[in-house]
Amino acid sequence: MRKLPIQTPAPASSPSASLKGRGTAWAIDHRFARQVAEACDDGWGLLDQQASEECVAPATQIIEETVKSILTSNDSPDISFDLSINPYRGCEHGCVYCFARPTHSYLNMSPGLDFETRIIAKVNAAERLREAFASRSYEPLLLNIGSATDAYQPVERRLRITRAVIEVMHECAHPFSLVSKSSGVERDLDLIAPMAAKGLAAVYISVTSLDAGLSRILEPRAASPQRRLQTIKTLADAGVPVGVSVSPVIPFINEPELERILEAAADAGATSAFSVVLRLPWEVNPLFQQWLDQHFPQRAARVMARVREMRGGKDNDARFGSRMKGEGVWAQLLSQRFQKAATRLGLRRQRVELDLTQFRKPLPPRRDGQQDLFG
Repeated sequence: MRKLPIQTPAPASSPSASLKGRGTAWAIDHRFARQVAEACDDGWGLLDQQASEECVAPATQIIEETVKSILTSNDSPDISFDLSINPYRGCEHGCVYCFARPTHSYLNMSPGLDFETRIIAKVNAAERLREAFASRSYEPLLLNIGSATDAYQPVERRLRITRAVIEVMHECAHPFSLVSKSSGVERDLDLIAPMAAKGLAAVYISVTSLDAGLSRILEPRAASPQRRLQTIKTLADAGVPVGVSVSPVIPFINEPELERILEAAADAGATSAFSVVLRLPWEVNPLFQQWLDQHFPQRAARVMARVREMRGGKDNDARFGSRMKGEGVWAQLLSQRFQKAATRLGLRRQRVELDLTQFRKPLPPRRDGQQDLFG
């Protein structure tokens, strides 16, 4: 890996601290850490002093990585695609609820503050994708871009890794779907729109709330709700099949907005919708509960009680079949609300069907480095 030279201030380690523009200030220890540091009061009141001091938000550090492979196979029956591509590890959007946060543990980094400030950029993603497509054994499968971390997070404006990946898709006529909460996807409409016209592309925009104030603390560096709705309209006007993801649904936080979000998305041009209830795997659980206590102290206990009601009495349930939708009476009522609203608004629940038959192998490079136009 190669680190880009960015000066980074020391991060805040206190779970009670708050950093402007960051989802969490807590550099929570990951589950594989061999040593755990714990703050203690030495009698001089330093803990109280640290809690009252204003913390400086650390700058984002980009770490370049050359990967051996870029395609990840999916073995979950809860997900409709077979392969996924994530051009980045970690995400600067800073969504406090992100189920992918624990993956930073495998890098010996914190799923808290590190996840949104230390971003791994897979700089050779397009090269590895071309190699995978060129393999004699490769057969086209349903493929999704950005299933774990957002492929259009801020650094993409400069590095353009996602665009390079889509260029390979375009060249090979390989279908793909894409999930994002960023308006950055509009930049690549010159590639996406022609593919969509051939049944090769579909985009899903995540709209978690219409409340800008809530979005600012829930997803601090993602596009504003109104900007995401504008992106849905822009995609729809360009002929791209666009759906809305109302995910995650958090009881008593954004859950009351469910129908209004679907209505706004349909008005903007969305033609399909899906939804996932809040998931709290591994380190996401303490991070989210600390966020609740900080921003919604009077609601925190009520929210977690409802979460546990949908999770068989636990904070999280990782079982296939129930992890995305929950179980019990309240989960059923939530599902009914979604289904009735989606039906009324003409939002299909099925994903857009993409055409796998048009795929062609990438052209082999010529000896002079150019691609052979005649194969």
